[in-house]
Amino acid sequence: MSRVTARRRTRRISPTGEILRPDTLAVEEPLEVRIDGRSLTVTMRTPGDDIDLVHGFLLSEGMIGSGVDIVAARYCAGTDDQGRNTYNVLDVTLRAPVPVPTRAFLTTGACGLCGKTALDEVRTRTRFPLPPGGPIVDTHALAAMPGMLRDRQSVFDATGGLHAAGLFTAEGEALAVREDIGRHNAVDKVIGWALRENRVPARDLVLIVSGRASFELVQKAVMAGIPMLGAVSAPSSLAVDLAAEAGLSLVGFLRGDTMNVYSAPERIRAVPGANSKLA
Repeated sequence: MSRVTARRRTRRISPTGEILRPDTLAVEEPLEVRIDGRSLTVTMRTPGDDIDLVHGFLLSEGMIGSGVDIVAARYCAGTDDQGRNTYNVLDVTLRAPVPVPTRAFLTTGACGLCGKTALDEVRTRTRFPLPPGGPIVDTHALAAMPGMLRDRQSVFDATGGLHAAGLFTAEGEALAVREDIGRHNAVDKVIGWALRENRVPARDLVLIVSGRASFELVQKAVMAGIPMLGAVSAPSSLAVDLAAEAGLSLVGFLRGDTMNVYSAPERIRAVPGANSKLA
């Protein structure tokens, strides 16, 4: 965990008094993504699984459709004040040239797109529209996924400061779990894993996230052809709108044996011992 965590001194205050002690924190560093030498974007992330992160990001942005679209991804020689490579600049060579966007990315909160424009853009850009049907997931299997995700958050155990995303089979097997300071990065990392494993479109998988379900997370699931997204916390209104528009099953407040199903409930099968609330 040498680059994922860092130690900083803190003053711990409690009812029993104060103590100076080191604390373990999640590392946050910039990653500049370049396409054929041209700067594309800079994202703040927790180092680790950067290749997966870039694959997932480029797929989410509609710039690639499969792993073979990337010929190479190499770290550039960015250095710190001691001359060591920071591994914070990644240059990607694409098989075919693509225009580098000049606007803010759809995934950023500052893009200024209205709700209808954002919905229309995702619908027209995805290469993997979700067909009707798809995997049927029992509520007991779905209810168990957040706990399995949490059990695999090793960096969160050390820091208490990271989001997580995981891809699961419909039967509840965890295939890939990634952590990051940014929830969107964690999702890009697992989508990038699926892309490199030739599992995109991921129409047989379930995406689980440790926090809330924002519009950008639903967008990423739709762009990767994932039919179901479950979140431990609440969705946003635009996330629900996009999920309904795309035919994605969106589940929020996935805690214990209760859950709220906001769209496409036909993929979720209630079974005895796992109560659900359909909202």
